[in-house]
Amino acid sequence: MDSLALGADLEPEPVVDAHSAVTLYVNGEATTLTVDHRTTVLETLRESFGLTGAKKGCDHGQCGACTVLVDGRRVNSCLLLAVAQNGATITTVEGLADGESLHPVQRAFVERDALQCGFCTPGQICSAVGMLREAADGHPSHATEPDSPVVLDADEIRERMSGNLCRCGAYPRIVEAIEDVIE
Repeated sequence: MDSLALGADLEPEPVVDAHSAVTLYVNGEATTLTVDHRTTVLETLRESFGLTGAKKGCDHGQCGACTVLVDGRRVNSCLLLAVAQNGATITTVEGLADGESLHPVQRAFVERDALQCGFCTPGQICSAVGMLREAADGHPSHATEPDSPVVLDADEIRERMSGNLCRCGAYPRIVEAIEDVIE
């Protein structure tokens, strides 16, 4: 039997619109835009909003360079589909400052020189802001002693920041900057 004849009776599949309108609250401003269902939050922030702080490092959620805050929680924006974030509040490193006044974590990173090349820094800063909020809310980590309050010492900070990689090795200064904010 001819292989072309086997497919001759099949109906063509209908074309499905793979775009949807979403409203995102990015750095305090509501914006409604149409996104392809395959587009990530990272791509949307960089391409539609021009916010280039969050970086595409590994594109697999392993390096943390794309970390932003979604509804106050730190997330790897390369793993989130924008269409699934309709109504979400997204804060990027660009949205942490209050006008010309840097966020305390941003200021501490500058004062401690907690960066080298700077590629991972926006993700490190957003992760640190989210981590401080998680700790304040009492969320434990693997380094937290069971049934004890969260104490953000250097070991606890390193554990909580372990999802953010720095190829330059600025970790000691990053920990020091976060300790400065805690004090």
